[in-house]
Amino acid sequence: MLLKDQVALVTGGSRGIGRAIVKAYAAAGAKVAFVYRGSQAAADALVEEVTAAGGTIRACQGDVKEPTFANTLAEQLLKDWGRIDILVNNAGIIHDDLFVRMEPDDWFKVVHTNLDGTYLFCKAVAYPMMKQRSGRIINISSVAADHVNAGQTNYAASKGAVNALTRSLAVELGSRGITVNAIAPGFIATDMSEAIRNKAGDFIAKKLIPMRRLGEPEDIAAVALFLASPASAYLTGQVLTVDGGLSLGAVTP
Repeated sequence: MLLKDQVALVTGGSRGIGRAIVKAYAAAGAKVAFVYRGSQAAADALVEEVTAAGGTIRACQGDVKEPTFANTLAEQLLKDWGRIDILVNNAGIIHDDLFVRMEPDDWFKVVHTNLDGTYLFCKAVAYPMMKQRSGRIINISSVAADHVNAGQTNYAASKGAVNALTRSLAVELGSRGITVNAIAPGFIATDMSEAIRNKAGDFIAKKLIPMRRLGEPEDIAAVALFLASPASAYLTGQVLTVDGGLSLGAVTP
């Protein structure tokens, strides 16, 4: 199996893209721990599904932006499973509004979760991976970092910073056998995108995406599996855009 005997940690793992990544890693043979914040029912359902399929999985409730949570969780996984081979920083939120109306609390909530949460988990696994002299860190970014939408200054800023963190960390950790990459999804059919899908999903799919369909969480999970596999061993510091061509900016005929 592609990830046999490896240990993966996925934040924001109970729904959407994170859930698809958890399932892909477990199916590939990894022991998977995932972080969720609020949806106990979704977390329990995922644990039941993966366990029934013969996988090894653990649900960990917590808030990724809480300063001590990442370290505590990493230490527990190292104690119980002996290593951490893969980290996927997927936890993220949106709180859209035009900049002139955006309250400071809405800015800080998004930046603290999307950027600070990523920093805290990278920090928690970096040294253990350095001791192992191997590891894969995969940050889930967004095409919104470079192809911005009105009302998303907080989100775009947080994801742009994640891209910069990815490149900088790749330079620092590369000599220890650790790769650091990011995936920038486009318009993916998840709970986060439900509101805009209800308003403009057909138009986006038919006119703005050359492949003429919205992305599915499994499309992102497939790339995350590649980045965790031996096939990507010489790939680091990159932001891989997975958007069906949305970021090309073309209007399809």
